[in-house]
Amino acid sequence: MLKPAQRPVRRTQQRRQALAGYALLAPSLVGVLGFLLAPVVIVIVLSLFDWKLLATPEFIGLENYRELLGDGEVWHSFLVTGYYVVICVPGTTILSLLLALLVDRKLRGMKYFRALLVIPWMATPVAMGLVWAWIFDPGQGALNQFLGLFGVDGPAWLSSELLAMPSVAAVHIWQFAGYNMLFFLAGLQNIPASLREASSLDGASPVAHFFSVTLPLLRPTMLFVLITNVIGSFQAFDTIFVMTEGGPGDSTEVATYLIYDEAFRKFDFGYAATISVLLFLVILAVTVAQFAYFERRTTYDQS
Repeated sequence: MLKPAQRPVRRTQQRRQALAGYALLAPSLVGVLGFLLAPVVIVIVLSLFDWKLLATPEFIGLENYRELLGDGEVWHSFLVTGYYVVICVPGTTILSLLLALLVDRKLRGMKYFRALLVIPWMATPVAMGLVWAWIFDPGQGALNQFLGLFGVDGPAWLSSELLAMPSVAAVHIWQFAGYNMLFFLAGLQNIPASLREASSLDGASPVAHFFSVTLPLLRPTMLFVLITNVIGSFQAFDTIFVMTEGGPGDSTEVATYLIYDEAFRKFDFGYAATISVLLFLVILAVTVAQFAYFERRTTYDQS
């Protein structure tokens, strides 16, 4: 127990430590407030106004939300977004997990192969969109040229309402699979080797070991990868803008592209903010559902 004379000194030390901690947190806190929370609040407030950029903003309350409820184009864009997410999230997650299993080997030159797989993620989406738009070109594109070697007449990938979305989603999967592979690789290397040895002694096959031991212990990593993939897929814009501009028709007009169209082509910033709020709520609901699903199915103790 501290003596009465020592208590003021102890309190002073605690205050100094607290101030030092707040000082270290201040740059990150300013960033969160300035670039995350403040924009959300601004968008919510802006959704209550009718603002055509050059005109004076006019407060209209919930009128934008009433218009949104009956706007078929908005709901169609969310269906398209859901379609994009359903393709990208499982595709990226499964491919990145398979790649992690592939590179989780102590072979010569494996670290260079790992780095090679991450390179697509390091490139900008706009640059990748331009390259892939050329690859998918029906006339001179590399993909149809390759198919032509086997006598196959390749389709117009980005001009087909049926193929445009899967083509764009394939680019997303290709670009982010290597990045997500790193998280699965870290999770695999964090699993104790003793568990693998025990499973082998019990006579479990590699497939049985994967589903009974490896996959359950990867659930924390799986949760992180799924959440970041879902959020990233819902917010996809750059690649779609470069490759299809929401077309053909409106087959690739995701919610983010519609927000861009409303804000920077129609200059209706209030209505664009309303769609942004709806997108934010959808992402929040899906994220909360993911946490709720994994909460009782995830173990963090691998000892």
